[in-house]
Amino acid sequence: MESTLKEIGDGGSVLDLDPKATVGGGVEDIYGEDCATEEQLVTPWTFSVASGYSLLRDPHHNKGLAFTEKERDAHYLRGLLPPAIVTQQLQEKKLMQNIRQYQLPLQKFIAMMELQERNERLFYKLLVDNVEELLPVVYTPTVGEACQKYGSIFRRPQGLYISLKEKGKILEVLKNWPQRSIQVIVVTDGERILGLGDLGCQGMGIPVGKLSLYTALGGVRPSACLPITIDVGTNNEKLLNDEFYIGLKQRRATGEEYYELLDEFMTAVKQNYGEKVLIQFEDFANHNAFELLAKYRTTHLVFNDDIQGTAAVVLAGAVSALKLIGGTLADHTFLFLGAGEAGTGIAELIALEVSKQTKAPVEETRKKIWLVDSKGLIVHSRKDSLQHFKKPWAHEHEPVKDLLSAVKAIKPTVLIGSSGVGRTFTKEVVEAVSSINEKPLIMALSNPTSQSECTAEEAYTWSEGRAIFASGSPFDPFEYNGKTFVPGQSNNAYIFPGFGLGVVISGAIRVHDDMLLAASEALAAQVSEENYDKGLIYPPFTNIRKISANIAANVAAKAYELGLATRLPRPADLVKYAESCMYSPVYRTYR
Repeated sequence: MESTLKEIGDGGSVLDLDPKATVGGGVEDIYGEDCATEEQLVTPWTFSVASGYSLLRDPHHNKGLAFTEKERDAHYLRGLLPPAIVTQQLQEKKLMQNIRQYQLPLQKFIAMMELQERNERLFYKLLVDNVEELLPVVYTPTVGEACQKYGSIFRRPQGLYISLKEKGKILEVLKNWPQRSIQVIVVTDGERILGLGDLGCQGMGIPVGKLSLYTALGGVRPSACLPITIDVGTNNEKLLNDEFYIGLKQRRATGEEYYELLDEFMTAVKQNYGEKVLIQFEDFANHNAFELLAKYRTTHLVFNDDIQGTAAVVLAGAVSALKLIGGTLADHTFLFLGAGEAGTGIAELIALEVSKQTKAPVEETRKKIWLVDSKGLIVHSRKDSLQHFKKPWAHEHEPVKDLLSAVKAIKPTVLIGSSGVGRTFTKEVVEAVSSINEKPLIMALSNPTSQSECTAEEAYTWSEGRAIFASGSPFDPFEYNGKTFVPGQSNNAYIFPGFGLGVVISGAIRVHDDMLLAASEALAAQVSEENYDKGLIYPPFTNIRKISANIAANVAAKAYELGLATRLPRPADLVKYAESCMYSPVYRTYR
């Protein structure tokens, strides 16, 4: 977060813009895709006018049996398709029936990826209309298994692979990507994929999945999205010995070699796509994630979803949970299990929000937030041995070795897990938190489901139905003593698509912490009384596009207020403007 990063970096703020760092382009919507209405006729251009056989094999323009008689004549499709003309709705119905017949989530994942490669608009139509059912298929938890087996299920390359072999020619590699108007890049080096560790080049499933959600949930057009994997090797012995592994078969590059490659990449991205391309760092290991965010936050438009996106969605859950647990944020005591990117990022954003509400300095508001790592409670006596991003959380207290003892000593009202280790919120821990609070807020955030600190069933049973529970991966509703509890999902997909859309529509050139707070506040405001009655602290994903539009509007408003927005004049109604900019997956009519 910015305040912590000032201590890590050179003390600069994103508002202290270096003129040399702010020259250059941004992207234009040359073809009017952002503002085109669904009724507007579109010419299916590729490098030449696509027709016939090539049109059916172009996922951006293919409509399958939905091509009309007129289109079949105009584009030389006669005889290449069976005579039936089928609506997009009927195609969607058929495909959902097919997908539901698969028993294994990975089979559903592969079916969805094949659809994306065949018919892009139909893929997004399915995802938008069936978001609650398909989100766990294209994203967590299934994407974790897909990354583990990526070499075996690899069909057709998606995105760009930039390895150590490309050192010195990254700009040329970026120019190989056919789309020029890129607005969002999601990049990983595969070192810390979800809670699964180093998956090297096979981490590409994460940028591809994230950008699918940027389009489906946030409405950023697919042609403006670019997934990238930086391959510097892997330390995963199993992958190095796997004949189907698709990445570099060498140990991970570190130090100067690693940072030189990343620096060349960041420079090339700005040179090729301009100032206003959002670069989202995804699943980098702690030792690199903080370093990269601190290094580039004042010169590039960068966002780390693990540090900042997770923080924003958890803060929104904590703010909305106040309706159920009472008090203000400042009244509560927070205890984290896990002090990596997610844990320290969430803690810092909560401290910033409390500071904003109470006008107390952030150094003061941090004191009600405690973190436990693998060595126990982070306390002042450990300060000399701590990594830099943990030091702000080293408070005065005697050493405490384990989570249960920390719960008894600190007496938290909110328990948050971001450890990446499953089943660490034991029966004793949940019972201890529940004995302190009438309604404890328990957030088990680690992904995928197997790594969750506890299940919804365990949280509700061990707290005797009193816990307010949210998790990172989805859990089914659970019945306890005749009452049905619906667990909330503290999923980054609530935040980053709307956040990205807000950055794009405002033409922001930097990300500021206040923009993250604006995103959290907008998400918390979307929770209805009906949701609270079910014990939910997040709104249902069925309304995600409306939620994303509101988040985008709030983020854009803050960018304008901070003087970081470049799209002028500012639209009068930002919510309506955000909605009008969202990509629609409905088929277009071709001339």
